[in-house]
Amino acid sequence: MSAFQGIWVPLVTPFHNGAIDFVGLRRLVSHLLEKGVDGLIVCGTTGEPAAMGKHEQLAVLDAVLELAPAQQVVMGLAGNNLTELLQFQSEILKRPVAGLLVPAPYYIRPSQAGLEAFFRTVADASSVPLILYDIPYRTGVAFEQATLLNIVAHERIVAIKDCGGNFSNTLALLNSGLVDVLCGEDNQIFNALCLGAKGAIAASAHVRPELFVQLHRQIRDNQLAEGRATFFRLLPLINSLFLEPNPAPVKTALALQGLIGDELRAPMQRSSEPMTERLKGVLSTLGRDNR
Repeated sequence: MSAFQGIWVPLVTPFHNGAIDFVGLRRLVSHLLEKGVDGLIVCGTTGEPAAMGKHEQLAVLDAVLELAPAQQVVMGLAGNNLTELLQFQSEILKRPVAGLLVPAPYYIRPSQAGLEAFFRTVADASSVPLILYDIPYRTGVAFEQATLLNIVAHERIVAIKDCGGNFSNTLALLNSGLVDVLCGEDNQIFNALCLGAKGAIAASAHVRPELFVQLHRQIRDNQLAEGRATFFRLLPLINSLFLEPNPAPVKTALALQGLIGDELRAPMQRSSEPMTERLKGVLSTLGRDNR
């Protein structure tokens, strides 16, 4: 069984007046764990780490580890300065974490050989498993299929968050047996799980997390009709949460539920008024629909 199977939530980082809101963070973490999510990703893209200092990221990780078992916590590790990245990695690894979520180095667009060398270096330096994060629309570089398969052959690279948008690559990874596939595009969760993905890292699972957990378990247990019904029940929420840049709509939905404040760090902006009204309607419908 994969250590990273099931529904993993890439945590938002709550802010209040520009500072990290640790009270809101603890409230959110407790809520998600109570609803049965399988794990938490700290300082993934949804957590706005690009707008945070390294000391802030570690402070968030420490706060989460006070509440969540280490085997349910993965830390994001992103950057394009390899020396600094490895230094930060060594600081993270002083904590008990289940793994690291690592994207390709962004902005610099390395070659395929450069990508292989980068992931080999980070994996060799790691004492915990790695989840490769394939998200070319953020990093600016796409993996060729042969490159991906070479990278995931490393013994410490055990899973992939698949946001690559390349269905052939997804199928090759699923068929390879080299790595566990975690769906990273929330509107593709149902079909990914049916094809053999082990789970999902889903920002939308902040909202009604118990339904995402139910969806995973239904498909895992071969209850496809029930899983399909759960997925279509969630689809209006999933679609709404990505109409404006993530994580603004997710934070708005959580604020509407009283879990955190609705604040992001510039240049990210809060949800628009039409988005907020749309989310109120979606949440109301999900609350009424108890099929």
